[in-house]
Amino acid sequence: MSETKSHDSERCTLLASSSRPPSYYSVNPAPLDASESKVLEPSARDIRWVLAGLWSAVFLGALDGTIVATLLAPIGSDFNKAHQASYLGTSYLLSVCCFTPLYGRLSDILGRKGAMLLAISLFTIGTALCGVAPSMEALIAARAIAGMGGGGVMTVCSITTTDLIPLRKRGLYQGLGNIMYGMGAGLGGPLGGLVNDHFGWRMAFLIQVPFLVISFALVALKVNVKLPVQKRTAREKFMRIDWLGSSTLVSTVGASLLAISLKSSEGYEWSDPIVSGLLGISLVSCLAFLWVETCWAVEPVMPMKLLLQRTPLATSVANLLTSVIAYSMLYNIPLYFSAVRALTSTDSGMRLLPHSAAISCGSIFAGWYMRRTGKFWWLTVYTVLLILGANIALSMWDENTPGWHMWLDIVPGGFGSASFTTSTLIALIAAVKKEDMAVATGISYLFRTTGQVLGVSLSGAFMQAQLLSNLRERIRGPEAEEIIRQIRHSTTIIPTLSPELRKAAVDSYALSIRTVFVCQAAVAFLAFLASLPIEEFPLPGSMQEQEAQDKHRECAAPNTESAT
Repeated sequence: MSETKSHDSERCTLLASSSRPPSYYSVNPAPLDASESKVLEPSARDIRWVLAGLWSAVFLGALDGTIVATLLAPIGSDFNKAHQASYLGTSYLLSVCCFTPLYGRLSDILGRKGAMLLAISLFTIGTALCGVAPSMEALIAARAIAGMGGGGVMTVCSITTTDLIPLRKRGLYQGLGNIMYGMGAGLGGPLGGLVNDHFGWRMAFLIQVPFLVISFALVALKVNVKLPVQKRTAREKFMRIDWLGSSTLVSTVGASLLAISLKSSEGYEWSDPIVSGLLGISLVSCLAFLWVETCWAVEPVMPMKLLLQRTPLATSVANLLTSVIAYSMLYNIPLYFSAVRALTSTDSGMRLLPHSAAISCGSIFAGWYMRRTGKFWWLTVYTVLLILGANIALSMWDENTPGWHMWLDIVPGGFGSASFTTSTLIALIAAVKKEDMAVATGISYLFRTTGQVLGVSLSGAFMQAQLLSNLRERIRGPEAEEIIRQIRHSTTIIPTLSPELRKAAVDSYALSIRTVFVCQAAVAFLAFLASLPIEEFPLPGSMQEQEAQDKHRECAAPNTESAT
């Protein structure tokens, strides 16, 4: 037995130290010897074309996100259902949450190009349906269809970039990709407001469709990433996808969020059979999800073996919390300027520009720092402190806060969020084996999108509950409930109210949104605590070093098991 172990150990040592370990991915692989293979670094030209195709879709996805955030008030007012406007974000992000982890598996089955084309197709169909939706309910459903594709755009882009770029340089390329994301997010707010003010909110959706078609063509022509030959057929791999795990996950999140929304937005009591029934469904679905992932799924959508590891667990929890904050800010800052400062949709969207510019700068800085130092732990801790500071500043906004102060206060939040997202993604990839990379990336985006869903829905539900309470304290009389209903359903009615009622409405909105900002600061502190256990791992600077590190890790795992 000891001789066998010694032989295996020697073999692993030779594999790990080989100067030319076998290749895993390449863009244009050359014919290989039967006896050996070598790592093929893709050319700069190949990488540029691949990333151009991927990043065009990322840009459009980010553009759509801030367009919708800016249009919540006019859409809600148009349908006279402003209290349901947050559902537009919730439905989209809930759908993203469901489909994001599936794209990790689909990218292996359909290939990187096939998975991305599927994502863009669904996103385009959903966006087009948004532009022609006849009701708020139809618009919410269309956003859910768009989310089926949106869940794959960022995930497949990230997986493909990791295929092609050594880990130490990966953060810089992630930062460059986030510049495209930041540009899209920055243009989406003012573009959405401008189009709404001149052509109506429907055109803000329809104008995206031609650009999505161009992105589809660019991906189809230029994204060519060759995967290693798999032993299983596409049908066998498709059947191994964890459909039950995905279904129970979406049932868990969806039922709980719907219960909370009905309680806060529609005035249901906790004891109401509908609310309590939804909470019960959520609990049962959660238990079923944990059982499926632990005991039943062949290839679980959320492998517990990864989440039981220190760094994957810490990065997942921290990403969930920071995503809650980021999307709560994204949807509540424009609402603040629209309802409290009485700005137009265009001006409210413009207020997100510093945040979007900071996202681009934060991503690039994080990538540059990791490429230069090969470290990420201190970067992660410092950037989450920036997020905390930004939310403390937001919670201090009042009627005396100068305009320039409001422009600057959101900058640290965008910079910190982008840097934190970049560094934790690299930390997660560095902590797992090569064969777990795609699913680990899917898990990272799963926790992010879950946090985004929670950020939009919980902040919207909590804000509406606070708003209702504050309005009832300030507005009394025989017609008070009808006036309160109109104020909650449409922010455009506020300027038409009498001075006393207008002040009551503005003060109620200001206090409600400020309470949300205080809660964001509390969540940011929890994110800081969650990020402390993240481990520092060496970041290889070339594909050869990365392959050698993967071999070393594969060999270390059996030795660790035998030692225990």
